[in-house]
Amino acid sequence: MCGFAGYAGEGFGAERAPSLLAAMGQAIAHRGPDGHGIWTGTGIGLAHMRLSIVGLSDGQQPMTSADGRYTIAFNGEIFNYVELRDELKARGATFRTGSDTEVLLQLYAYDGDACLQKLNGDFAFAIWDATERKLFLARDRMGVRPLFYTQHKGTLYFASEVKALLTVPGIEAELDPFALDQIFTLWAPIAPRTAFRDIFELEPGQMLVRKDGTNRLTSWWTLDFPDAGEPGAADERDRSEELRALLSDAVRLRMRADVPVGSYLSGGLDSSLISALAAPIAPNGLNTFSVTFDSAEHDESSFQHEVATALGTRHRSVASSPEAIAAAFPDIIRFAERPILRTAPAPLYTLAGLVRENGMKVVLTGEGADEVFAGYDIFREAKVRRFCARQPGSKIRPHLFRKLYPYLPGLKQQSAEYLSAFFGAGASDPADPLFSHRPRIRSTAAAKIFYSDDLRKTLGDYDAAEELVTRLPERFGRWHPLHQAQYLETRLLLPGYILSSQGDRMAMAHGIEGRFPFLDHRLVEFAARLSPDAKLRGLREKHILREAAKGLLPASVTERQKQPYRAPDSRSFTGPNVEEMPYVAALLSEQSIASTGLFNPMAVSKLHGKCRKQDVAGFRDNAAFVGILSTQLWADNFAKKQSLTATATP
Repeated sequence: MCGFAGYAGEGFGAERAPSLLAAMGQAIAHRGPDGHGIWTGTGIGLAHMRLSIVGLSDGQQPMTSADGRYTIAFNGEIFNYVELRDELKARGATFRTGSDTEVLLQLYAYDGDACLQKLNGDFAFAIWDATERKLFLARDRMGVRPLFYTQHKGTLYFASEVKALLTVPGIEAELDPFALDQIFTLWAPIAPRTAFRDIFELEPGQMLVRKDGTNRLTSWWTLDFPDAGEPGAADERDRSEELRALLSDAVRLRMRADVPVGSYLSGGLDSSLISALAAPIAPNGLNTFSVTFDSAEHDESSFQHEVATALGTRHRSVASSPEAIAAAFPDIIRFAERPILRTAPAPLYTLAGLVRENGMKVVLTGEGADEVFAGYDIFREAKVRRFCARQPGSKIRPHLFRKLYPYLPGLKQQSAEYLSAFFGAGASDPADPLFSHRPRIRSTAAAKIFYSDDLRKTLGDYDAAEELVTRLPERFGRWHPLHQAQYLETRLLLPGYILSSQGDRMAMAHGIEGRFPFLDHRLVEFAARLSPDAKLRGLREKHILREAAKGLLPASVTERQKQPYRAPDSRSFTGPNVEEMPYVAALLSEQSIASTGLFNPMAVSKLHGKCRKQDVAGFRDNAAFVGILSTQLWADNFAKKQSLTATATP
């Protein structure tokens, strides 16, 4: 796990290349505190910052093949590198190191871009072929590891984080207003767009080949589901046993490291199950880590301690107070490199710091289970909304919404009419491709009332949700509605927010590598083939996963209804009993808002006043407050002046 950067082209003088590469590498030094390296050739340069996990003494990068033809800079892990090395040896390969980097390099030498299909890992990498004078960039299937790129004066620049690209003379940070609108609609930009104008990300499962000054983008893996109505898998017991075997093997592979591997433990089913599978095979016992809150609506510490005791792990936790969230938030935005609508990344940033303080570099996490096995409330809610849509006048069906959210006491006494209106039961056409996500889109987009007139003028009639519809695959309409909803979560929000702003960036800010067994591609493809009923049985989310977990965890955990991971939002920054940090008042002042030019100064001032009194209108005001503050922080960090010049199509 590391970070890398580089360029391909003649636009930057060779004599200045070492200093440029050094600056690019230094900008992302937090990703690789254990070492650094630079390599240059004619029209090509690579920089690498190393976090030593596999091949501690001999895995330095950039690494060049023995014959001098191929050179690689690699971020991530190839978990099946042991098996691949044995396969390559049988084909005649010899190895100079024990690293997975050399395995990847040799595999590419033998198989070219077809090597990607053999990889089980989380990765982004660049390989230069000196004979063909060709650059090959690739990113893993699920988008766990990041890779950004831009072109300037005919030269292609690329890096693990945008910060590295901004060290290149002539590449300036400027907000993409359409990306901002996507965030304020969908929670994340639609790849390849990023918050930075003219800086793009390689999409999950995508590769970029550059030769003779031309870039060619190709998808090498895509998430797919069977057509609706196709017969489901056979015996459920056999399928749950197969699931447990696949997950056990995914954990086993991700325990491979030349350093100790720990585990995050939230107290929910997903991370608890990963910890249960990891504990027996941890060579010296398993270290688990969790974050706690002082508010009952966010805290899960009782379940964390129950699981840690049952598994016999060495457990440590760190408290995340509202004050700590506010104190860390400027760093959160600097590492996330984009505005966000929630404070949830902040506690995870603190948690990664706890892991580092305890001398560890690698943790397993439960991320991905909710997307892969339909665990989010949004899936259940969409199912109830479709059920209600079949009998629009029913006074009974809307009462099912209460079962979705037993932790919201305000819903218990509400009428069927209120519940139907609150959840938008009749507000969307069930044939709408975004039916499952329309309530979230509407509630999030409500925060756009704070846009400035200039931003509205720039956006015109642009509709971020409709752009998302145009990006859906041709087969989308043939899938079951649950699979459509899963695709939207897995393809947009998972890599665009969960794995980036809450995952890779927060962990790597402390030089910590997160590993995600639920995102093993074998498990993802297995789950995609399951019938919808195996995942969402009635209103029981992650049904087959709960069955597979039986006997491994206390029943209080396997049968526990999911508690969404959240953190205090606006009340972390301001309120009747909160000492507001100076940066909050400064960035939300009418003068600062007017200077940035993205929001209405008077409207923001009123919102700030409401939040100071904690007289907020639920999700809309909280999302708007965090979104506006994070955008102001983003501008303060990266691009103080906004020209609002960009095109709707990247």
